[in-house]
Amino acid sequence: MNDVRPDAVIILAAGEGTRMKSTLPKVLHPIGGAPLLGHAMRAASGAGAAETVVVIRHQRDRVAAFVEEFASRDGQSCTLADQDEVKGTGRAVECGLAVLPADITGTVVVTMGDVPLLSAETISDLTRAHVEAAAAVTVVTSVLADAKAYGRIVRDADGAVERIVEFKDATQDERAITEINSGIYAFDAAVLRRELANLTSDNAQGEKYLTDVLQLARAAGGTVSAHVLTDLDQTEGVNDRVQLATLGKELNRRTCERHMRAGVTIVDPATTWIDVDVSIGQDTRVLPGSQLLGATSIGAEATIGPDVTLTDCEVGAGAEVKRAEGNLAVIGAGATVGPYSYLRPGTVLGAKGKIGGFVETKNTTIRAGAKVPHLTYAGDVEIKEGANIGAGTIFANYDGVNKHRTVVGRHSFVGSNSVLVAPVEIADGAYVAAGSAITDTVGAGQLGVARGRQRNIDGWVAKQWPDTPTAAAAQAAAQPPSPEPTPDSSEDLP
Repeated sequence: MNDVRPDAVIILAAGEGTRMKSTLPKVLHPIGGAPLLGHAMRAASGAGAAETVVVIRHQRDRVAAFVEEFASRDGQSCTLADQDEVKGTGRAVECGLAVLPADITGTVVVTMGDVPLLSAETISDLTRAHVEAAAAVTVVTSVLADAKAYGRIVRDADGAVERIVEFKDATQDERAITEINSGIYAFDAAVLRRELANLTSDNAQGEKYLTDVLQLARAAGGTVSAHVLTDLDQTEGVNDRVQLATLGKELNRRTCERHMRAGVTIVDPATTWIDVDVSIGQDTRVLPGSQLLGATSIGAEATIGPDVTLTDCEVGAGAEVKRAEGNLAVIGAGATVGPYSYLRPGTVLGAKGKIGGFVETKNTTIRAGAKVPHLTYAGDVEIKEGANIGAGTIFANYDGVNKHRTVVGRHSFVGSNSVLVAPVEIADGAYVAAGSAITDTVGAGQLGVARGRQRNIDGWVAKQWPDTPTAAAAQAAAQPPSPEPTPDSSEDLP
């Protein structure tokens, strides 16, 4: 039974989510680098579901666009189902079932789009338990000390699941029950199809409850099982921003733990945030205050942090990045970045290259061994192997209308406080004198100098700023030193 997979997973994502108090649909609020619904879709895909259906209604077009884009990006097959005006989870599942093949058999798992910690393994375990028990319905339950407003699991004298009662419909004795309904189920497809047709809305909410399928299935002679889950966070849904933050923190804790168990040192998991799609090599150290986001990939034996934010970046083995921010950048093996560097999209730093303190780069390739150590803006530049860019250099790439490109050749040197006005090329083995404004090619082996000749004006301070400490200091410095006194030789006579 190890290869048992659900024949279909129906994800309920039609709710309005008013408690989020947001114009963004609840299921599209992100944690761990993906919207809540994205986590639910991945769990279904990871469990090997033959068919996945997402039931939508609130902000239908917006949610549908996300589902189609996310499924395409992840290589997942996913079908949309629209819930109509009839309210309730039972009607939502009925709408989801309607878009599946009419002859579908086997196990249909129903889950929700706002339960982000539910894992593929749990869906697989639920499916396996359901099949092994030959059950008509299997419900995932948890036992809570404070069951709050969850639906309660009512068992018979033999301990079998008799029914689920919604909190608003429960008696005081039923509300005292601590075993709760997670809202996650496995159904026999034929049973589900038959009993959905028998649902009514005769309840306090005037809705078609999916939970009533259990009682109907039991009355028809079917077995109703419970799959008790001790990992309570997997059944937790998000209804407001507080729960979003709580589950986001728990997801991050689990993500950090997964990387640490795989051989990554995370010095302070409490201040380290890692999205679920990030990959990190063994023996890499992640220091406090770091955020690794999106599809960032870190090689082995790198050092990241402290205070680093990388989004969709690639970092090679043995690289060091500290107090820096990068977005869609590539950092080569053994390279160093920071502190206080900003790597914008299109930055490529070669092996053993350097982007130092207070450097901003964009659409820039810095090849192997090249260095941009400090206080530089490099936009639309190729800096070739072994070149060195002095402090305060500006690559002026924008003329007010168009961007232009600069090339700095191999083992060239650009002196401090220079401006290279693109388009311009510094050839291999060339030098640019400090303080130059370069507007034309500097050839191989040449020294480019583009600055005014120095002129010193005598007496300028005394004339411009008389009676100031500066003028007094200048006057004192200009006076020749007094001669040392000559010893009186008569003092040595007896």
